[in-house]
Amino acid sequence: MVIFGAAGDLTKRLVVPALYNLACAKLLPESFAITGVDLADLSDDAWHQSLAGMTQQFVKSGEQDGQLNQDVWNWLVSRMSYLRGDLNDPATYENLKSKLSDLDNQRGTGANYLFYLAVADRFFGSVVEHLGQSQLGCEKDQHWRRVVIEKPFGHDLSSAQALNKQILAVIAETQVYRIDHFLGKETVQNIMMFRFANGLFEPVWNRDRIDHVQITVAETVGVERRGGFYEKTGALRDMVPNHVFQLVAMTAMEAPNSFSADAVRSEKAKAIEAIHICSPEEVNCTTVRGQYGPGEIGGQPVQGYREEPDVSPDSQVETYAALKLSIENWRWSGVPFYIRTGKRLSQRKTQIAIKFKETPAALLRNTQVQSPAPNWLLLRIQPNEGIALEFGAKVPGPTMRLGDVRMDFKYQDYFGTAPETGYETLIYDVMIGDATLFQRADNIEAGWRVVQPIIDTWNSKIPEAFPNYKAGTQGPDCANELLARDQHTWRPIE
Repeated sequence: MVIFGAAGDLTKRLVVPALYNLACAKLLPESFAITGVDLADLSDDAWHQSLAGMTQQFVKSGEQDGQLNQDVWNWLVSRMSYLRGDLNDPATYENLKSKLSDLDNQRGTGANYLFYLAVADRFFGSVVEHLGQSQLGCEKDQHWRRVVIEKPFGHDLSSAQALNKQILAVIAETQVYRIDHFLGKETVQNIMMFRFANGLFEPVWNRDRIDHVQITVAETVGVERRGGFYEKTGALRDMVPNHVFQLVAMTAMEAPNSFSADAVRSEKAKAIEAIHICSPEEVNCTTVRGQYGPGEIGGQPVQGYREEPDVSPDSQVETYAALKLSIENWRWSGVPFYIRTGKRLSQRKTQIAIKFKETPAALLRNTQVQSPAPNWLLLRIQPNEGIALEFGAKVPGPTMRLGDVRMDFKYQDYFGTAPETGYETLIYDVMIGDATLFQRADNIEAGWRVVQPIIDTWNSKIPEAFPNYKAGTQGPDCANELLARDQHTWRPIE
């Protein structure tokens, strides 16, 4: 495994802790080796020490005994070496090629190579081109070469298409693993199992029984130290074409003919391709945006977005986005999908909420019940991963009164959980060649195709009256108005 960006934050916070967890689970081969590549001038020992502190912190925050398993950590770092180099310099790749060749010679055989691009997106295309020019990316002698690419994969439709073209001119689609750590979460993966392995739910998963769907990805954090990045990105670009649309795809996709990677990814791509692409007039009616101002989170005052480091004092960048999507196919015709994502909201929460159509109230005439309570199915991605079902039941007593009942399944209660970054499953899947949870080029471009008209329309409008929601609240009032037009309301973020 070669990690480009080995001295960076992503490697320390997520990639190496995930590898540590895989080592604890004995899922890494005995001959496993890691080469870290970065511009920082570090020795092997200095690199190891820089990683140990963050990995220890990660273990402490989990539900184990809070102690790093020193035997496992020593096993891992004994296989980790560092190479200083400029990613834009061809000599770096020649030095890497020589280093990997030495490792192969020590084994007496060739090896499979996994290249992990834990670098800024501006390096994605050039690193892959250098891998091609140096022959490092060429598969031969039945040994595979795979490249993991982080998000953001493009900043709009044209840049995503250009990046796909640049990468696929060098390596094959089967070698590319576009990673989204959201898809490593157990509850996200369980959406397909829940739908397609349970005869109780699949027959009602359609326009005949479902009234509408709400997908929420809410964060309490602000932009932290990423103000410069966020000023060029915003909530829409940062979250919707990747994280949020993957949740839409898993909720809306048709049953694949098997659980092979291509079969699953083809159905996910079809679901995104079926989303109605809005005209500028429709964008104004089906989307809203917001930006947080000063407020309170957990009883503590926090500053507004415009006061964050590296943010313009009159910034028009959105930190909140809500959309109404229409999926134009047989299953979902007439069923709105409402999606929202934002920073500095009242709670950290990622959830898919499915509201079922109400039954006729005629049976309940001449009773105290005006209408039956709506049935909701709630798929909680984070925190407190699980599934809940809300329905109505008669309250005990001589009169007819209806009470709301909630059946709640929690992963923690049934299966127990171990601390995970979300990357463990994904990295392991790359190693075994299972691309099911990774985005294909057509899936990426389909998402940007939906988002591009929204970006263009928002950019052409006069400046918004930002900030339009306080930190620590549910978001801007205009988001409530978006659903009120259809006589719906958002479920509270709590």
